[in-house]
Amino acid sequence: MPQPMRDEQPHHCFGCGATNPQGLHLHFTHATDPTTSAPIVRAEVHLTRLHEGPPGYIHGGIIATLLDEAMSKLNRPLETVAMTRHMAVDYLRPAPLHQPLVLVAVHLSREGRKLHHQAELQSPDGTILARAKGLFIALDPAVIAAALTPEQASH
Repeated sequence: MPQPMRDEQPHHCFGCGATNPQGLHLHFTHATDPTTSAPIVRAEVHLTRLHEGPPGYIHGGIIATLLDEAMSKLNRPLETVAMTRHMAVDYLRPAPLHQPLVLVAVHLSREGRKLHHQAELQSPDGTILARAKGLFIALDPAVIAAALTPEQASH
């Protein structure tokens, strides 16, 4: 059964931050692939004209953001903080606005600090609209701590 994912503190992440008034406010759940034991994350997406590219469809940059955000959420069940190093996106079909869509991401492999993930933006019937593969690099927790503001560090 998928479990809701929760961030440890409020933040302004454009993809999932609850305190970013301009953000996408994505809510992810996580599960484990029963065959491979790899982490999987999912989120429902329903975007409006604020995210329009071609008339009636989601802007390609927003699609890339959705896929990147989904892949980044795989790092939590892997208990690591990692950032995107490289991402390749295949735009397979136009992604419509004003309709429910689904983001699904799965962890593929790990080689030391390198994490390989894949994500898809799908229509409710499972048609793949866009797919991405990403390479994420695990960060030293001390690097993250040094970048926090005093307010963030106190939470």
